Amino acid sequence: MSAISALWNAESIAVVGATERPGALGRKPLDFLLRHGYKGRILPVNPKGGEILGVPAYTSLREIPGPVDLALIMVSAERVAAAVDDCAAAGVPLAIVASSGFAETGAEGAALQADLVARARAGGVRLIGPNCIGAVSFNNRVLATFSPLFGAESVPFEPGTLGFVSQSGALGFGAASLALQRGLRPGWVVSTGNDADVTALEVLRELAAEPDVSGLLGYLEDVPDIDTLRVLSASGKPVALLKSGRTEAGGRAAASHTGALATDDRVLDAALRQLGIVRVDDIDELLDVAQAFEFPLRPAGPRVAVVTTSGGSGILAADAVEGAGLELSDLAPESIAALSEIVPPFGSVENPVDITATVLSDPTLFDKSLDVLIADESVDIIIACFCVMAGPDVEKAVTALSKAARKGGKPILVARTGADFLAPDAPAMLRDAQLPDYPTPARALRAASALWQVSRPRTAPAAPGDGPGTPAPAAAATEPELKRLLADAGITVPRGRTVTDAEDAVRAVRELGGPAVAKAVVPGLLHKSEAGGVLVGVTEAEAPGAYAKLAALGGAVLFEELAPEGVEVLVGARSTALGTVLTVGLGGVFTELLDDVSHRLLPLAPGDAESMIGELRGAALLRGARGRAAADEAALARVLEGVAGLVASWPGEFELDLNPVRVLPEGAIVLDAAYTTTPADPAAPVRTATEA
Repeated sequence: MSAISALWNAESIAVVGATERPGALGRKPLDFLLRHGYKGRILPVNPKGGEILGVPAYTSLREIPGPVDLALIMVSAERVAAAVDDCAAAGVPLAIVASSGFAETGAEGAALQADLVARARAGGVRLIGPNCIGAVSFNNRVLATFSPLFGAESVPFEPGTLGFVSQSGALGFGAASLALQRGLRPGWVVSTGNDADVTALEVLRELAAEPDVSGLLGYLEDVPDIDTLRVLSASGKPVALLKSGRTEAGGRAAASHTGALATDDRVLDAALRQLGIVRVDDIDELLDVAQAFEFPLRPAGPRVAVVTTSGGSGILAADAVEGAGLELSDLAPESIAALSEIVPPFGSVENPVDITATVLSDPTLFDKSLDVLIADESVDIIIACFCVMAGPDVEKAVTALSKAARKGGKPILVARTGADFLAPDAPAMLRDAQLPDYPTPARALRAASALWQVSRPRTAPAAPGDGPGTPAPAAAATEPELKRLLADAGITVPRGRTVTDAEDAVRAVRELGGPAVAKAVVPGLLHKSEAGGVLVGVTEAEAPGAYAKLAALGGAVLFEELAPEGVEVLVGARSTALGTVLTVGLGGVFTELLDDVSHRLLPLAPGDAESMIGELRGAALLRGARGRAAADEAALARVLEGVAGLVASWPGEFELDLNPVRVLPEGAIVLDAAYTTTPADPAAPVRTATEA
């Protein structure tokens, strides 16, 4: 048994700070363990010894005979260090520090917490907390907690298959109570508080190894560790995370377009999508997803068929499909023909399939229609919508849905819009039939989308390679130097060179074969188009004046060939807390205005570059919208792959911003480049090169 798994497998639990005093926090864990039938050894620890609630008490952990798997420390903050030392001396592998007064209180508490972790590590003790409410296993009746949830008069305490780990104890156990109220069955609920040692993500990773886990749910406040996320993803267990802090300004927001668009929160979204982990926005959505995770059927694809007794409900479901990132299935012609023989003339045999309220008088309509949809190979998920159906009618519908799900192996999610008093037994019937149900079509579709996200095939999550890679640019690299680096990596850049004077500018235009682009190369000058630092279509006659104007800005002057027309995109790379992220989006002056981007953590998996391009709303521009020639998407994909390989081993904090990259009918060319790095002193960032 690993140290962390003692949270649910402990055969002996010590409560340090145990007391018999009514209402005291140190009494609650003992009450709960006794009341809910914990089968292991209950070991109260109190300096007075004696008995507590009829259980022999010990003056210290060292006095306890035999092993102690888990200690719950419930003493004041200033006494916790001594309790941890006692754990180390007694060989206790894991301790939950419920006490508050540590990093959550400020600098002094943070120092106290750091000392606590150091003591624990020196003594071979792992810590959960501090400032947490503890952990519960509904399966083994381990209750190392003082949550008032377990003091309620009636608490459903049945084995379950869902694991829920939360940094916030109050929120975590509150969500667990809502799950129980819904009829969900959590098997494990763990709070980790300040995450000083063992993190919430580590607990989720440990739970993923439990064979009976059907789904994992987490509430996180800190940016998670990417390596642990990769392991969690590779476990194959479905995972949904609620991560707070979406509205905080992300990282080094935005001298460059890439920095503005690849904020830490967006990067986390992208990383979770890559790893097949669902991110939700609130507790209701987390529990909706949990309902879908509880049952074993998984979709083979994103194509949805809707069957409904209400035209309006079907329309709402169809509207919600695209927003959920799914597809409304195009039913096979033979399916439509078969449905035409089943559905009343005033219904609809197109998807959504409206069998109408006639089902109330002829319940076989559900059976027959579902048989057709289950057999249709273009259908991966079925959403069954019905409204205001009372007890007997619901029972007949559930029977038909359950039979169809068993027959076809396709997940069926139910949108049952109607008050519970219409069919009080419906939730239990649907649960017993392994049919997740929701009050509205939109919520059913969001849950279906989550189910597809955790089920879709994906390349095994990769970790960055250890090869030498390409050295990063010098901190003072100019735009011409950056472009030489890109060219050496096989990425196309315009022909051009810096010029030394007005006469040299004329020669440069002549060498480049006609009208050229002239740019100011001034370290620290960002958005140089707005500063008048870019001149387009410069002729030989105009070259001396262009040179004089740009040289007056205080730097070198670069002349480049004029690129053909094409579609402008941004390609960028940025270091983040999760790793280096690659970004592609519509480029030029509209980058931040249109905010149409896709992100991937590096390294790229095969096909990632093409998928990133396809995710852009503006991908239609690349494909020749409104009669324009199609742009070379394959060339853009090669640029993405080239940049990914180029920056793979660059150390430290940096941003590489290629904007615009012009995608031509054949090929793609980087017109402008900017590079930003943060030196050892973060208070003095060095910005190099310039951007359009």
